[in-house]
This record gives sequence, structure tokens and C-alpha cells, in this order.
Amino acid sequence: MEHIDLRGTSTTNGKTTGSGQRCEQVATGVWRLRILFANVYLVAAEDDQWVLIDAGLKGAGRKIKEAAAQLFGEDKPPAAIILTHGHFDHIGALPYLLSIWDTSVYAHPMEMPYLTGRAAYPPADPFAGGGLMSWMSFLYPNQPADLNGRITALNKDGSLPHLLSWRYLHTPGHAPGHISLFRDTDSVLIVGDAFVTTRQESVFSILFQKMQLSGPPKYFTYDWESAAASVKSLQELNPSIAASGHGKPMHGHELTEGLIRLVKDFEQIAVPSSGRYVKTPARVNKRGVTELPEPTNRMPGRIGTVVAALAAIAIVGGLVWMRMKKPK
Repeated sequence: MEHIDLRGTSTTNGKTTGSGQRCEQVATGVWRLRILFANVYLVAAEDDQWVLIDAGLKGAGRKIKEAAAQLFGEDKPPAAIILTHGHFDHIGALPYLLSIWDTSVYAHPMEMPYLTGRAAYPPADPFAGGGLMSWMSFLYPNQPADLNGRITALNKDGSLPHLLSWRYLHTPGHAPGHISLFRDTDSVLIVGDAFVTTRQESVFSILFQKMQLSGPPKYFTYDWESAAASVKSLQELNPSIAASGHGKPMHGHELTEGLIRLVKDFEQIAVPSSGRYVKTPARVNKRGVTELPEPTNRMPGRIGTVVAALAAIAIVGGLVWMRMKKPK
């Protein structure tokens, strides 16, 4: 796979750049840019345009802009920005990007309440799944974004703007209007967080990008029955490559067998042993959340703050250590 150095050099050895970022080609016309623990995807369109899938974390905007310039040329904004869903780690760079690009944003109709300032997502569950990323999830931004005037609902027929070879599938469970994108010509799947290819609850797995086919991130998944049905619908596509919102792309036998196993043993592999939404999902409709189950536990303020601080130290320290270990 080719890696684009964001300082302007194309490489094939997989080394990161001086900024610690790289743009990796995962399929024809599809590139992954990883920033910290989230991925965004830049996709070439048939009309000599390109489309951005998701917008990553806050602060990622300049890296996305640099990657786009290397791939598609300077001063060429995306024809569209398509969101798999609106959680904070998938829309963080939107304010910056929309300030420099006159581009429309698209999402599933069921995501509209959370992207137009009308409703907040179901609260994160810090007791679902274990791991520091779960424990600190009570601090993750959960308030609605307000993209009124820049956000458009996708057509219900599965078509995507500018991506004529692609279609989307509604894959709820992790978010009400979550979608995954599929290209029938070569069975490439951009998953979002319907399932991921690392254990997103674990700081260790995130730092070292340990490959592990997993269900959706547990701390934000509000409906496990819907999440299981979504994974099954994606497995039935028999994708050749899965590019997820977290983790490295997975392909071949590892992906095929992993998805079969995930569907068969979804409850054992994906569903946490305890948590707010395990037995009772949050109820949602086109206006937002209508009913929430009671939390199973309550995070003590002082303990929660200590855990979050430890998690932040672990993540930052790990990233610094990894950067220092990279060959010059």
C-alpha cells in the first residue's frame, strides 16, 4: 500500500511523516488518514472530484487539508463531505473545514437531530466494555452539533452524491443514523463504526493499532440488537476490504472469517457483560432520543476525574513514545 508523506513525498515503506501522520491508500481511489485514534477517508469520485468521509477529531482539519492537497491538488475542496455518523470523533474538524471549503455535508436522515442542534445522543456508558477509553467516555462531547444551512439528508434510496459507484447501507445501533458505504465493483466497504478493526476500548490496542475485528465501540453503542443486525447485513456483502473508523484496514481471509465469527458469536465478542444499554436500548425516532434506560452505575466525580486523567496521560505518553521510536 502506498503512503503519502504530508510534507510532499510519496513513500511505500509505511514510515510516518515528521508530523506523525500518513495517508495510506487502502483501495483504488480510497485513502485513509489516521489522526490519533480515528480515521477519515478521502475517496476519488468519477467526475474528477473527491469526497471526504468523516471529519475526525477536533484539530485534524489542517492535516486533512494537507492530505487532500497532496492527493488531489491545491485549492480543490471536496465535492461533498459524507458522515457515517455524528459522534465527536467523526465531526471534530468540521468547523475548520467548513470555514475554508464551500462544501455541503451529508448524513442519514436519522442523524439530522444530532447535527442540527435539536437533540443530544444517548449518553456514553463508561461501564461498558472496560478499558480506559470506556472509563473516560463520560467526558467525551455529546452535545448536538449545529450544521444548519450546511447539512443535507441523504436520499433514502442508498445513493451517494458524486460517488456513483458506491451506495450506502443504514447500519444503526452505534448511532441512530449510522451508515456504511459499499462499492459493488470491488466490494470495498467503508464501515464507520458499525464494527471496527481494533479494540477501541483499550488504550494499548489504539496506540499499537493491534488488529482485532470487534463490534462497535461499546461505550457509545445504544442498541445492541440493532448493532448485531447491522453487522450481519455487512457480513452478507462479503466485503473484500473493510476500512473502519478505528483501526487498520482488514482484508482477505482474516476479514471473511472474522466477520463470520463476529456474526455467529456477536453477543460473546461484541456485547459487554454489563452496561446501561445491554438489556434495554435507548429509544429514538426522527426527532431524537425518546427514552433512556437508567444507568447501571454512577461514576463518582473524583474517581472519574482521576481515571480520565490517567487515560489522557497514557494516550499522550504512548504517542510521544511511539514517535520517538520511529526511525529518522
